[in-house]
Amino acid sequence: MTTISYLTYFPVRCSSSRDSHDSNKQKLSSIKINGTSTKTATKVDMAAGVATRNDFVTEQQARQNIPTTKQSVDHFRQAFSIEGGVGYRQRVVIRSYEVGPDKTATLESILNLLQETALNHVWMSGLLSDGFGATHEMMKNDLIWVVSRMQVQVDQYPIWGEVLEIDTWVQASGKNGMKRDWLIRSQATGHIFARATSTWVMMNQKTRRLSKMPEGVRGEIAPWFIQKQAIPDDVPDKIVKLDNNAKYVNNDLKPKRSDLDMNQHVNNVKYVRWMLETIPDNILESHQLTGITLEYRKECGSSDIVQSLCDPDKDGMLIEGLKQENHDTSLLNGFSLGAGILENSVFLGSLEKQPFRYTHLLQTTGNHKDEEIVRGRTVWKKKPEPSPFASM
Repeated sequence: MTTISYLTYFPVRCSSSRDSHDSNKQKLSSIKINGTSTKTATKVDMAAGVATRNDFVTEQQARQNIPTTKQSVDHFRQAFSIEGGVGYRQRVVIRSYEVGPDKTATLESILNLLQETALNHVWMSGLLSDGFGATHEMMKNDLIWVVSRMQVQVDQYPIWGEVLEIDTWVQASGKNGMKRDWLIRSQATGHIFARATSTWVMMNQKTRRLSKMPEGVRGEIAPWFIQKQAIPDDVPDKIVKLDNNAKYVNNDLKPKRSDLDMNQHVNNVKYVRWMLETIPDNILESHQLTGITLEYRKECGSSDIVQSLCDPDKDGMLIEGLKQENHDTSLLNGFSLGAGILENSVFLGSLEKQPFRYTHLLQTTGNHKDEEIVRGRTVWKKKPEPSPFASM
């Protein structure tokens, strides 16, 4: 498992109805992109929000302006509560540094937005204690959240400059866990771009052992639980553990200082980057990632040396083989295409319309016994053909 306490209280086919989407436009319309209200309505009073229970305010608390009472609107983050006051919606704009060469948001950018909105949800709840996501009762018990599983489904990637609305909410997961879900939609059209869900458990920060949920913590967070699913529950396929016979292997990956989070552990977005770097370039150029599932096993620290393993499923192996065969034969024959190549191309075109998967594993290597950090599965589909008018 991995520790990401600043995502805590973390934790997209579920969406608010179109009526719900429209009914909230009035709230959003009163918020400018720079975070100031366009109306003269009274701003949220944060003076009482930053006071702790003993009325002692540290410099950090004052600078972060962390409220201790529930807020309904956050003008600076362009956000407000939904779902009867227990859900959260934030408007964001895709910035230039969040897109790739095709001018669409990268998966890493989407994951960062999920992290940020999750923490902002806790901020508005008034439960945020240390600024990293733990509640007041969690801090009393030296508890933090750790994510055990995460799944993201992407229908379409937003483009540079596009305005998004991101909804997030939480619900119970068994007796001692919690689920957090997200929904990402276009603010202009209401089209759903992505859905995500994650499962969280508690860990003692000192002993690094998993913990049951104390009644005090349950009393804090249970009122925020709602029965709503971003991705319908199903029996997840077991992600098998890869070994050194995997087709693609990257060795000696070393975390950089910039890869560490507030807990001095590698951020989970970096895990995804390490995984995707093992995918062949020709697949990255011709296909787009439509789904990713991560199962966390342990933390990764700054001194760890990491190995990234990747293996395609049968369809992925076939696509890779036919692509390479066509490429090599084309180089040999110049611009002439034999009947065999044409036959392969037709078959490849038909096969590429179907999604295929890769299995991933990140593990520590070196002096210690190899230990799993995270298992993963990615799903890919062929990119849509560019419009003939795209460059006009």
